[in-house]
Amino acid sequence: MTIEIWSDIACPFCYIGKRQLEATLASYPDKDKVTIIWKSFQLDPTLVSDASTNLLASLMDKKGWTKEQAEEAMGHVTRMATDFDLQYDFEKVVVANTLDAHRLLHLAKKEGKQSEVKELLMQAYFMQGKNIADKPTLIEIGKEAGLPDIQLDIVLYTDQFRDEVIYDIQKARKLGISGVPFFVFDQKYGISGAQGVDAILEVMEKIDSEG
Repeated sequence: MTIEIWSDIACPFCYIGKRQLEATLASYPDKDKVTIIWKSFQLDPTLVSDASTNLLASLMDKKGWTKEQAEEAMGHVTRMATDFDLQYDFEKVVVANTLDAHRLLHLAKKEGKQSEVKELLMQAYFMQGKNIADKPTLIEIGKEAGLPDIQLDIVLYTDQFRDEVIYDIQKARKLGISGVPFFVFDQKYGISGAQGVDAILEVMEKIDSEG
């Protein structure tokens, strides 16, 4: 079984969805036969990285929210994340365009380490206050996952894998995907959003029953 997941590193529900998928696979008898592919998606491709501001201020500006509205929204998703042992720290989050991080994920896919790099990127963004638009930071993350040093430099200081990122985003549009996470199972069934373990397991068991 192949599960493709369109998601953005800067999407808090995508990290929760990742944990829900992992919880599902932990008890799935044929988990070794499941292939996970992370697809690129950008919530805001036009976002300008700005390490001088924080996510609270960015949300207030972008959505026209009051400080109270932004804090309430972040508080809700923070509480939801704790159910999956994720400790979001939105006060530390650095506003960053995720294009280069997605290019790094395509290199990681080529090297068979995509899920490891996805986890490190999300940790860096949501819990460690790292700037995931900063190339040295991305190289550090890649090295931690065991990606080749030379390849990291080549990818991050050129436009390599940019077309692959754009292709993923365009395919999402063709599939009608407007929000993430979005899970596609064997190119047959889809789940939109972080709907939980039961929803994921239901689809996987349906595919199994179809043989």
